[in-house]
Amino acid sequence: MKKNVGSAERAIRVVLGLVVLSLAFIGPKSPWAYLGIIPLATGLIGWCPPYALFGISTCKSCK
Repeated sequence: MKKNVGSAERAIRVVLGLVVLSLAFIGPKSPWAYLGIIPLATGLIGWCPPYALFGISTCKSCK
């Protein structure tokens, strides 16, 4: 798996994932909030499956 997510986007994905995931424990406590695991994981790993499928890369140093 070659990294295809840039550093700025990775940071945004991690923060967004944590915010959405926190809604499972505080706020509306909806089970849909567990979908926050997806942006969190892709941000931590640096690889996004749909990006790989469509040949997209936001990682400048990974090209």
